[in-house]
Amino acid sequence: MSGSSHDDAGHDDAGHDYAGHDYAGHDYAGHDYAGLDPDTVLAAVETLGSYSDGRLLALNSYENRVYQVGMEDAEPLIAKFYRPGRWSDAQIHEEHAFSFELAEAEIPVVAPLVFDGKTLFEHAGYRFAVFPRRGGRPPELDDVNHLEQLGRFFGRIHMVGAARPFVHRPALNIDNFGVESATYLLENGWLPREIKASYRAISSELLDAIREKYATAADIETLRLHGDAHPGNILWRDDAPHFVDLDDCRTGPAIQDLWMFLSGDRHYRNARLMDLLIGYTEFREFDPRELHLIEALRALRMMHYAAWLARRWDDPAFPLAFPWFNTARYWDDHILELKEQLSALDEPSLVWD
Repeated sequence: MSGSSHDDAGHDDAGHDYAGHDYAGHDYAGHDYAGLDPDTVLAAVETLGSYSDGRLLALNSYENRVYQVGMEDAEPLIAKFYRPGRWSDAQIHEEHAFSFELAEAEIPVVAPLVFDGKTLFEHAGYRFAVFPRRGGRPPELDDVNHLEQLGRFFGRIHMVGAARPFVHRPALNIDNFGVESATYLLENGWLPREIKASYRAISSELLDAIREKYATAADIETLRLHGDAHPGNILWRDDAPHFVDLDDCRTGPAIQDLWMFLSGDRHYRNARLMDLLIGYTEFREFDPRELHLIEALRALRMMHYAAWLARRWDDPAFPLAFPWFNTARYWDDHILELKEQLSALDEPSLVWD
């Protein structure tokens, strides 16, 4: 149920979207969706006891495969087929359990449907879950009311998230988003020979700057997060946000669920941050030391995004969806973006009184 974002916080002129894709994970071998044809999708959903009317609509998702499936005498369902080999069953069950915890706290998340006490199913070698269909529009990030409401709901989400740790889900950290991403690109032939040294140098400088920001933030609290909280994963309906796609839920600092709503120049970003935190602190205290991590987390997402595309390039959907990737211009632009982000890390952090 992943969406794509058009937020300026993560979108560049080449169409790269650092806020809009569920690209967690590492270098997994299981990329094969070749057997997931329409008949298989319909048959999988019908194993749950209801009959489809044959209508099938592929939705915008690349990491997983997600479909709207028409049902006889019922509302359509959303069927999400998990990428083979990416998450373990235990990690998926933990995702589902977190969504139910949030729902029980009256937080409007779109949780999986339960059939015979189960939420994760398998058919023809593919694991899948089904969800109710929900409509909505992205939040209006210029609307103070929308941002304050988002802040309130994230404060409530983090109250639930802090109640207990994840056991199986990974953490967002410098190693798995930054170091491993750079290493993968350098060691697997993705970078043109003429710019490989430049990438090695800028990625090393950037990682050092990120480490400095983490050291400045010091020993901040980590908790269970939505993890991929960009505007495309928020459905605004009934005058409130509804949260979808917990596929990237993981452990990390609270600011990870907030920074992707901040874009524009420094003054504008700081004003929008205040709007978010006015709502957030109605329900949960916020540690201002986390503000040192905003540009560090943006940098990690940029690095990880490039490696995600490379890791998934043998999936036929990716060259079709991202034709600009792995071109000489892409890598030149990517290095330039990393240099600009290094400069952003040298700037003072946003402030909150």
